[in-house]
Amino acid sequence: MAPLTPRLVVPIDVKKQPWEQKVPLHNRWHPDIPPVADVTEGELFRVEMVDWSGGRVRDDNSADDMKSMDFTIAHYLSGPLRIVDSGGVPASPGDLLAVEICNLGPLPGDEWGYTAILERENGGGFLTDHFPSARKAIWYFEGIYAYSPQIPGLTHPGVVGTAPSIELLNIWNEREKRLAETNQETLQLCEVLHQRPLAHLPNHENCLLGKIQEGTAEWHKIANEAARTIAGRENGGNCDIKNLSRGSKVYLPVFVEGGNLSTGDMHFSQGDGEISLCGAIEMSGFLELKCEIIRGGMKEYLTPVGPTPLHVNPIFEIGSVEPRFSEWLVFEGISVDESGKQHFLDASVSYKRAVLNAIEYLSRFGYSKEQVYLLLSCCPCEGRISGIVDSPNAVTTLAIPTAIFDQDVKPKRFGGRPLPGPQLRRLPDLLSCSNDGHLPVTQGESSTRAP
Repeated sequence: MAPLTPRLVVPIDVKKQPWEQKVPLHNRWHPDIPPVADVTEGELFRVEMVDWSGGRVRDDNSADDMKSMDFTIAHYLSGPLRIVDSGGVPASPGDLLAVEICNLGPLPGDEWGYTAILERENGGGFLTDHFPSARKAIWYFEGIYAYSPQIPGLTHPGVVGTAPSIELLNIWNEREKRLAETNQETLQLCEVLHQRPLAHLPNHENCLLGKIQEGTAEWHKIANEAARTIAGRENGGNCDIKNLSRGSKVYLPVFVEGGNLSTGDMHFSQGDGEISLCGAIEMSGFLELKCEIIRGGMKEYLTPVGPTPLHVNPIFEIGSVEPRFSEWLVFEGISVDESGKQHFLDASVSYKRAVLNAIEYLSRFGYSKEQVYLLLSCCPCEGRISGIVDSPNAVTTLAIPTAIFDQDVKPKRFGGRPLPGPQLRRLPDLLSCSNDGHLPVTQGESSTRAP
């Protein structure tokens, strides 16, 4: 029997704006955003997606678009999709929705992507105190490889999730509002990470709600309640798990009738942590999926960790398709920041130090620090918490596959410093942005124009 041809349920025309698409897109989470199509469990279907920015990032040698990026737009998602069983009965609250990724990739004719450092005033990234200015690198795809250098892709969706119930939405909005109102100076983590804002609260600006007409009373009500898509939450959402590629399954809790599945933010490749924030190789793309409804699966398989039965999280089953590397260079971090201050079992501070150790080391081999920062964001490197119990230091590691380099980057004994060499494809000349503001900036190579 010939293989099934997937049914196209959300087509994308990359020449059109997100709000001009034939099937409406959305960029918020809310239970009242209506589904755009029904999908029967067991059928193979195809969902196409714009990149997270909706085409606002251009294939050019300027980072102006990243400097001025308006984060009220993220992410443009395809869906929601109402999932029903063979008898037409929709998934119900309390069910578990198993979503299998059968195939995925870039949209034909749009085989390029980008990795970027966001401007500090736009939220920056994991190392925004070291890299405060916007930068951008363009990548082109050939099969499973992206070149800028040759990096094997581990393509995956950054966002896949179900719609929240109104009760869960209220929980999100209340707890994130409390966090946003916190005095940032009292938060130890902000002393050393400098990432802001603390939370992205509901905002009607650039709000796209699928079939709901902008400007109507219904639109205004939902826009002022709907959760932003930037954070991952109980519904899945923007989890950025790089291993969710072909053969993977996501087990998502169902909070509303039909589940209302949405997906977007396609990545050609990404490192653990997506450290520069816009740090994957971002692209438009497609997913070919199958769904199964596990009746009563939330109660059966997901134990709440919190005050209500809604405080659950998805389960992910990783497929077997991924790049295979045999040699890695591993960098360690501990809970001590750049000033020498000791923190207590702080894994974020520890991972930051591991990343900085890797950047400082690899910059000895002829690469700018901005290049290494972007590379660690988008290559399939592995981040790990190695120790979380031996006070005062959490120990983390960042493992980088040495096969992505065209030179030997391992330590060795010979006279003189390692020879520089342009084995990484030279990144485009990137916009240098002003460093005005109140956050500290580490001076040196990382705050200059990329060579």
